[in-house]
Amino acid sequence: MTDLLLKASIAPDSHRILNDVFGFSSFRPGQEEIVRTIISGEDVLAIMPTGAGKSLCYQLPALLRGGLTIVVSPLIALMRDQVAQLRNNGIEAGSLNSMNDDEENDRVRKALRNGELRLLYASPERLANNEAVEWLSRFSVNLLAIDEAHCVSQWGHDFRPEYALLGEVRRRLGNVQTVAFTATADEATRSDIIARLFESEPQLFVHGFDRPNIRLAMRAKDQVRKQLASFLERHRGDSGIIYCATRDSTERLAEQLAEAGFHALPYHAGMSAQDRARNQDIFLQEDGVVMVATVAFGMGIDKPDVRFVAHAALPKSIEAYYQEIGRAGRDGAPANTLTLYGLDDMRLRRQQIEQGDASDDQKRVERQRLNALVALCEAPRCRRQTLLAYFDEQIEPCGNCDLCQEGVSLFDGTLDAQKLMSAIVRTGERFGTEHLVNILVGEETEAIKRLGHHELKTFGVGADRTKNVWRSLVRQIYAAGLINLDLAEFGRWVVTERGWLVLKNQERIELRSEVLQPRETKKRRGFKAEQIDDIEPENELLRALKALRTSLAKTQNVPAYVIFPDRTLYDIVARQPRTLDDFAEVHGVGKSKLDRYGEAFLEVVGSISS
Repeated sequence: MTDLLLKASIAPDSHRILNDVFGFSSFRPGQEEIVRTIISGEDVLAIMPTGAGKSLCYQLPALLRGGLTIVVSPLIALMRDQVAQLRNNGIEAGSLNSMNDDEENDRVRKALRNGELRLLYASPERLANNEAVEWLSRFSVNLLAIDEAHCVSQWGHDFRPEYALLGEVRRRLGNVQTVAFTATADEATRSDIIARLFESEPQLFVHGFDRPNIRLAMRAKDQVRKQLASFLERHRGDSGIIYCATRDSTERLAEQLAEAGFHALPYHAGMSAQDRARNQDIFLQEDGVVMVATVAFGMGIDKPDVRFVAHAALPKSIEAYYQEIGRAGRDGAPANTLTLYGLDDMRLRRQQIEQGDASDDQKRVERQRLNALVALCEAPRCRRQTLLAYFDEQIEPCGNCDLCQEGVSLFDGTLDAQKLMSAIVRTGERFGTEHLVNILVGEETEAIKRLGHHELKTFGVGADRTKNVWRSLVRQIYAAGLINLDLAEFGRWVVTERGWLVLKNQERIELRSEVLQPRETKKRRGFKAEQIDDIEPENELLRALKALRTSLAKTQNVPAYVIFPDRTLYDIVARQPRTLDDFAEVHGVGKSKLDRYGEAFLEVVGSISS
């Protein structure tokens, strides 16, 4: 009853702020429940897919409850963009970072002293300074919001030691209510985040990992430059990212694409900070820019209209892959991905793991994450099913990946799967891939002889295949859901419920017999907002609206989406508003933006439509 009363009391105010300030007519799935929980004063850990609207979940409560919300953010560029977006919406916000000028620092300090500042962004490094935390504790801090919370955990794919200190920051701020958000956290990572950040169990929200608007595709490498050029031809005029493995390959590919007529720019850690900032600003402020980058680019990039993400080489892990492709299609409109992979990539990634400075336990986890990614590359069924199964999520075949749309050549792999699972079971479900492969091909290693595994019935039953073929089959059988990897127990393989059905001849399984070959498709997958089917990117009014947006963004030195995201521009084209009242009904137009930009955009609509 108490929860019902609370919901009834906050619902009108939260929906009013949602509409008047942010310009949204309704919450996205999952947002309202989290907002309600935060407003009630409970700690929260929320795992939400990229583009699901995590920021609003703590921004709206900050306005509704008053007081100061401190937001932990990993990058200065992200802080800058978030603050610009909030201030464009009429919200008093600021940040603590080394790039602020004296005028901005004075504004933030004054707003803090006067109790006017609602959201203050800070890096974990800044909050690791005890003096900074002691100073902040003098103000009415009532919420600590932590973005990219997987960085807290040693098991997270982007662990940062400064993030691990945030539990102590929480205590020094008086055990302030804490909410943490991430798009990628498996069970081990979630447990570690909770242990490091919270004194008691927070409310846990896991709102799924699926991004159905993103098309997934993977190809074996075969003339990488031509494969990427063919992919990009379907995206001329779109904004997108291509990830490369090295700085040199980033520079070379950016130059080659520029020669081919694409507006391509490089980005990597070897460039000067000034050059990186310039290229990033161009990508954020202009349309149709291809950013060719190492993984130094991406975290905190909040550009909603990225239409494609390509990988010129295999990503670091399955979590990294998920995070990186998640930078596409954050506006909910169709987006495209392509990942190219080869044996050299796999060897390089394994070498990086083995030669790294991580602990043995961390290396073990990284090996298994890489194996899961390779299994995705070689999946015999819907890629989205395989990807989401890694995050313990089950779906029907998606119809929006290369395997669903193009198919592969399959063979009856039941006997091979039974051989593998028999070896797993007969060795007590205690061993990893290499030991099992050695049993199957009949190689008497020291470990196999010591354990007596050369006397098993399964020893040598797979000698008709090479070790590499068996490794591929292991990955495919894992991708098919017959076996599972226990990361917490040294990467041992265990047979799943479905695997037992196959092992007992109650179900059959098909596996891939050849690498998927590229199939050209002429259809261009450009931007289509959910409710709009007829507006093309070449539309005259749309081009004029984008030109105005670009001009305003450059004048204010903010990303284009801070003015309005693409979805708003498409809604303007669809509605053809003629008055400010009409313009107020457009998606993403709150009161502050209506006052600030309404007349200018209405003038463009009138000039083109008259």
